[in-house]
Order: sequence, then structure tokens, then C-alpha cells
Amino acid sequence: MESRQQEHGRIVVGVDGSESSRAALAWAVRQAELTHATVNAVTAWEYPPLYGSLGWLEAPDELRATLELSAGQALSDTVGSVVDPRTGPRVETVVAYGTAAAVLLDAARGADLLVVGSRGRGGFSGALLGSVSRHCTAHAPCPVVVVRGTGQPAERR
Repeated sequence: MESRQQEHGRIVVGVDGSESSRAALAWAVRQAELTHATVNAVTAWEYPPLYGSLGWLEAPDELRATLELSAGQALSDTVGSVVDPRTGPRVETVVAYGTAAAVLLDAARGADLLVVGSRGRGGFSGALLGSVSRHCTAHAPCPVVVVRGTGQPAERR
């Protein structure tokens, strides 16, 4: 696996289920077809930390497993709806705990390209870039492509 990634490249794409992240995944898949790269479809999840007299608390183990499983299922569903496994490039899914920007920047280390949607699920809908795409363009260790949603859902090709 490692030799194939080194030989043909690796494209990291952030997927949160939003329309623009689906468009980013479709764009990354098409670029991987052209360059024979592997796609790493990455999603991040985090537990809203609780602050108390003990400081920041992490999710209890039983809740952590449920949240991680849910994030993984959402990622698999999105990849399955956009990528045709018979004809598309190899797509590996990665589910990681942390903020979306931190997880994507970590995943992008050693990658040839990072692809993100212009806007995710939160924030202000009128803004040109969301906080994650803005952070990634400023701090990524590789080139970044920001894909705007088309207004139409990305479909399996």
C-alpha cells in the first residue's frame, strides 16, 4: 500500500456530509482518476467537551464508540453515494477524533493535495469560506483545492 501511494500520490479530502463536501469528494475522485492517486476520505468527530471543576472531560467510552461508529457510517454512506467502487480510484476512509481542521491538516501531511468543500454544515451560510476551509488554506502542508457546491447533489458516476 505505501509503495502505491508513493508511486501514484495521495489526495486527502474532507467529508462531513454537506453538499460542498460531497462535491469536493467527487472532484477529488476525478483528480485521482487522472493522476492514478489514492483518495483518503477523512471525517472528524468530536464530543462537545464539558468544562467543570475537573477541567475538560472527554466522552465516556460507551458514548465515544457510538459517536465514532456514527461518523464512520455517515462517511461510508457519503463515499458510497459518490464513488463507484467498480470504476473509481481506490478510496480509503479515515475517521478521527478532533476538530475538523486539525484532523485534516494532520491527514494532509505527506499528501500531494488536500481537497475541502467551501462550506461545511455550520456557521454562516452567506460566508464565502467556512472556518475549516479557511484554516486549511492557511496552514496545510500541501496544495489545497477548495470546491464550491454546485447546488446539485454529487452522484455516483
